Amino acid sequence: MRSLIRRTSPAALPRDPAPSRMGYRYQRMMLTPGFRGTVRIGVPILLIVIIAGSWYSKLENRAALAKTIEETKQSFQERPQFMVQSMNVIGGDLSVLTEVAALLPSDFPVSSFDLDLEKIRTDIEALDPIKSASVRVGQGGALDVRLTPRVPVALWRDGTLLRLIDADGVQSGEIAARADRLDLPLIAGDGAEDNIAEALRLFAAAGPLIDRVRGLVRMGERRWDMVLDRDQRILLPSENPVAALDRVIALNDAQDMLSRDVAVVDMRNTNRPTLRMNEEAAEALRRSTTTISTNEAGN
Repeated sequence: MRSLIRRTSPAALPRDPAPSRMGYRYQRMMLTPGFRGTVRIGVPILLIVIIAGSWYSKLENRAALAKTIEETKQSFQERPQFMVQSMNVIGGDLSVLTEVAALLPSDFPVSSFDLDLEKIRTDIEALDPIKSASVRVGQGGALDVRLTPRVPVALWRDGTLLRLIDADGVQSGEIAARADRLDLPLIAGDGAEDNIAEALRLFAAAGPLIDRVRGLVRMGERRWDMVLDRDQRILLPSENPVAALDRVIALNDAQDMLSRDVAVVDMRNTNRPTLRMNEEAAEALRRSTTTISTNEAGN
């Protein structure tokens, strides 16, 4: 009986078709889209990153790559269609053009990629005589600069300086002497440039007196004195100075007031205009009054 019982070796046993525990888990994970995508895409990318990082970690490789990139960039930027060959500046007088030219490149040709057009425009507009500017690379590879200069409407005497100012009260330059711009009215005093619009209205309202007007002086940063020839002054109020000036002109037309020995016409109180005579006339009046008083006392 015992001889009939044979022992079977493990190798002779039939193979179990079920996967192993690890194989089962792997197959289950491969059924997950996220894991399957990671294996198919993430692993190759990781290998590429490792290889690239290993290559880039060497100094000579980094230097060679940087040189290649720079050469490629340079060759692209220096293509003929990107090169600026010349410049055109339009607007402004010779002195303005000279100032603007100092802010522009002087060596041509130059790549348009090397030009900061916005900075050039900002630097140009920072110049006193320039109100606005446009800067662009035009056809034919020319740098086109178009200037809108400030138009001076008055001279502002700022201490010993004579400044040109535009209708916005912004300085647009300086001159050495009043005779250089006799065509412009003169203003003076602290805050005069901030009230240029009112000053221009007063000059326009001067009418028949305009040939005698020497300028306007801002007093206390709140009102104007109109200075005439013969050292005469019209003291204008802070409120409605144009109306007060119109009244002075009407009085002068009726009584020829300003052709007399009047030094000051005080209109600060519009309800009570006041006249002040000059020193010579006042002294003559005092002598005349004294003589009349003496004669009356003798009689």
